[in-house]
Amino acid sequence: MKHRIDARFALAARENRAALVTFVTAGDPDHETSLEIVRALPGAGADVIELGMPFTDPMADGPAIQAAGLRALAAGETLVKTLDLVRAFRERDQDTPIVLMGYYNPIYVHGVERFLYEAKEAGADGMIVVDLPPEEDEELCLPALQSGLAFIRLATPTTDDKRLPAVLKNTAGFVYYVSVAGTTGAATPDFNVVGGAVDRLKRHTDLPVAVGFGVKTPEHAAAIAAYADGVVVGSAIVDAVAKSLDADGRATNKTVSAVTALVSALAAGVRRGRAAA
Repeated sequence: MKHRIDARFALAARENRAALVTFVTAGDPDHETSLEIVRALPGAGADVIELGMPFTDPMADGPAIQAAGLRALAAGETLVKTLDLVRAFRERDQDTPIVLMGYYNPIYVHGVERFLYEAKEAGADGMIVVDLPPEEDEELCLPALQSGLAFIRLATPTTDDKRLPAVLKNTAGFVYYVSVAGTTGAATPDFNVVGGAVDRLKRHTDLPVAVGFGVKTPEHAAAIAAYADGVVVGSAIVDAVAKSLDADGRATNKTVSAVTALVSALAAGVRRGRAAA
């Protein structure tokens, strides 16, 4: 079965470029503005949208994304509303892949079977659930694959060749390589090491490899795009949202444009990277 994710990475490959994968938190700074942002991302150059499902204890996320989740929760965002956001996005865009990213607890509380049905029905294409290791694949990964949703796994600098087959076994869509040890946005990756890491992963899988964590600028994106099939940017985009808000943390008339301006610059950087490689 072909997914929108497969089609989008194939398109990027035909155009001899990496795909730009953008992360935003659903409901940040409020549900309506968040929907505007998500709807604007493809036009700004985003190939794939990772949509964060806000959670009170996001252990893999750095301060920027933690703050975004708290803003979203304070504004009333819920898992149901996040799925509604996907549904509303699909009313206007049937092509851009959406990957739901978050933690298992809210899915478990919602009910796995119910969540998978509603996510697929809403128009999601896959998910990244960072706190479920391969040993727990029967909990969510295998049911997700059976539902037609890609389950995207993270590989890290500490994932050695012995561990890698287990990580990749049921992965679909793409492999997300975490280029730095630590939380999101915490450090800048060593670009000299990324190429070798991507090559190592490609010896074990035919899936596209997207690289993220610490990618903040168009120059960073260009450096990653020289090696990877995809470049993932999250904290920098979430920061752009935060810096556009008023003193009370509410959206302004600059919020959406702050995000689209950054994403457009990142998309240009991604294209430069492959051309320069």
